[in-house]
Amino acid sequence: MSLKKQKQNNLRKFSHQELQARQKEKYKTPKLSLCVVLNSIRSLHNVGSIFRTCDAVGVEKLYLCGITGYPPNQQLAKTALDAQKYVQWEYREDLLKLVDELKAARYTIVLLEQIEGGLFYQDFKPKGKVCLIVGNEVSGIADELVEKCDTAIEIEMMGVKNSLNVSVAFGIVAYHIKQELQKKFLVLV
Repeated sequence: MSLKKQKQNNLRKFSHQELQARQKEKYKTPKLSLCVVLNSIRSLHNVGSIFRTCDAVGVEKLYLCGITGYPPNQQLAKTALDAQKYVQWEYREDLLKLVDELKAARYTIVLLEQIEGGLFYQDFKPKGKVCLIVGNEVSGIADELVEKCDTAIEIEMMGVKNSLNVSVAFGIVAYHIKQELQKKFLVLV
């Protein structure tokens, strides 16, 4: 679209300073009743991208488990664009213990994985707090997590490949859960 047409439509690109000011105000809003667990994500680029999406969506907390890299890390920070400074995160060595703790805290444990009996992500309607677990880029979710989960969700694939990049898949699902939680006003105070 030409600049001339944009001006006719009253469209104007925000300056960097304007965007920063808008975000500072939004940062004061409550976080979602959503935590995320990364189960052995091997790429620091993916971890950094997930940090940025967690910040954008308003995730309550991000747990990094297994071989997942964690701050401080230059490569992660470069992709995260410093989102790791604003997202509450924690490294946890024992993934199964963490999941048990989250279940005891009344989180619905949701796997982002292709599992028999799972749902397409659009059909997932949370009824309370959600813990979304995202697995390794190659092997997916650890097998022992399947029996501990409440449900699994997946993104329907129409092409030859059976999956998306983990950070892309997370972004799609995270925004869906955000919308569903906001419909129910399930935000932290």
